[in-house]
Amino acid sequence: MIDGEKNDRDILRTTALYVRQHMADDCTGHDWWHIKRVHDLALKINMSEHRDVFTIRMIALLHDLYDDKFSDLDTRTSLIKLLNELNIINYIEPRTLENIIHSIEHLGYKGGFNHTQISPEGQIVQDSDRLDSIGAIGIARVFAYGGKKGIPIYDPEMGIVDVNSEKDYRTGKRHSINHFYEKLLKIGETMNTEEGKKIAVKRTQVLKDFLDEFYAEWNLEDRDLEISNTETER
Repeated sequence: MIDGEKNDRDILRTTALYVRQHMADDCTGHDWWHIKRVHDLALKINMSEHRDVFTIRMIALLHDLYDDKFSDLDTRTSLIKLLNELNIINYIEPRTLENIIHSIEHLGYKGGFNHTQISPEGQIVQDSDRLDSIGAIGIARVFAYGGKKGIPIYDPEMGIVDVNSEKDYRTGKRHSINHFYEKLLKIGETMNTEEGKKIAVKRTQVLKDFLDEFYAEWNLEDRDLEISNTETER
């Protein structure tokens, strides 16, 4: 911290208040409670990693504000502008500020095509963010996001569609179950920390158990009901 009127606690309080208000009405699974879970889990993971707590907390609090799923704004420019507007940017050390911004810019999964190196603090938040996409809450978030975006739960006629580029990942037509295969079941392989790997094992098993039950229930449908393409187009 640069000497001045605001300390780390002031900065975190100001940031958290803004983020909570800004994301209060989100219905895609990227709401304030997602932010809080990521923040809290990152602190838990850091109990084994011993990295800079202030940096971790700021990355966690700010990481979804300008995510490219929701915003066309440039992440770096937007974060600098926001921190200026909140009157806290001048109280953050330049190296710490760069760490926060660079980590947020390159935190996302992006279909598995993001290989940019980020700091240890960024890696901790990245693990925490990705862990929140798997397990029971992760399953709930998949369908919350899909419903908000008009994505069907499942389409057996479409099958499981491979994602071959970041563009495919962002714009390709798929169903929500596809997301388990294109991302969620692969999350454990992307963990940076030992604690993250341990948590991922348990939460990945929750995904597998869910899919087993999902397909079992889906296959109870009436297989004698056949509708031709011509009939569906009427």
